[in-house]
Amino acid sequence: MSKTKVLLLGAGFIADIHLESYKRFVADAEVVGIYSRREERAREVAKHWGIANYYTDWKEAILKSGADVVDICLPNFLHCATVCFAAENGLHVILEKPLCLSLDEADLMIETCKKHGRKLMYAEELCFAPKYERVRKTVEEGAVGKIFQLRQCEKHSGPHSDWFYNIEQSGGGALMDMGCHAFGWFRWILKRKAVKSVYATMRTLYHTGRTKAEDNSLAIAEFEDGTLGVAENSWAKQGGMDDRIEIYGTEGVVYADLFVGNSALTYSEKGYGYAMEKAGSTKGWSFTIFEEVFNQGYPHELAHFIDCVRNNKEPIVTGEDGRAVLEMMLAAYESARTGAKVMLPFHPKVKKPIDLWLGK
Repeated sequence: MSKTKVLLLGAGFIADIHLESYKRFVADAEVVGIYSRREERAREVAKHWGIANYYTDWKEAILKSGADVVDICLPNFLHCATVCFAAENGLHVILEKPLCLSLDEADLMIETCKKHGRKLMYAEELCFAPKYERVRKTVEEGAVGKIFQLRQCEKHSGPHSDWFYNIEQSGGGALMDMGCHAFGWFRWILKRKAVKSVYATMRTLYHTGRTKAEDNSLAIAEFEDGTLGVAENSWAKQGGMDDRIEIYGTEGVVYADLFVGNSALTYSEKGYGYAMEKAGSTKGWSFTIFEEVFNQGYPHELAHFIDCVRNNKEPIVTGEDGRAVLEMMLAAYESARTGAKVMLPFHPKVKKPIDLWLGK
């Protein structure tokens, strides 16, 4: 059987992670095209990764690449249009988080993919990260008894790409960027239990001159059985990436750290090259990461989707999961404005989630 042909839309930080994953770990896939709005960048990435074709028009890329799958690593405001166009033109879709900017967009994306018989996978890598998956399986064995509280933290000093700070393109800040991981992981651990309410608080305290978006947030999701999920997200945390989980149960507890726990503790007088994602200076003590892409679960999620396409399976994380996470984030932005819990279901008619917090 020939390899599944993949078109990658986007050529930024996350696209490089996906490309490394395909190249090193997904033997059944071949990336046949790359899109970037900047021709120089598209050419550069294509040459570096040995990709045959590059494009500066994403519609042309979808129509002419000959791909079976489109992997979308674009700014959030482009997600709906690219997903729908790809599905209408016969491509299966895997899409980086968050799903999109509104529930109406989410419904359209899901409906369009179903109408055209195309698979839509919401790329939540925490559902594939090996360490976190080991924790989930341990918990399912009954190691901690009945879960009553979860905590997930993802924090760093800010994204690589400028578009994250533009609320018209991103739809929100740290919560939109990283809170989606927490909410998605909570639902994954709790086997998609219904969410009863969301409470959140947020502020802009570090990137005040660069964005109107929140760069620090805390949100609490209450599930139907009373279980609490605490999500802590920040673009204001110095010293490199922080990604950790905690699971509290009636008979035990589990702590896991995705970055520091998968690194070598290093001291250097002069400093050195790359330590870990979002790290600053490497002089003095630092955490030297290894197999960063693998530990985060990216190869596993991409290999899973390629297998789903090749063998007609349903992805374990779907567009519907992305929609549920988006609804929770919308409720969090509303709560941050009002100071009160927001009950679900919650379907506000806004252009983008952060409009709720800004009172637009």
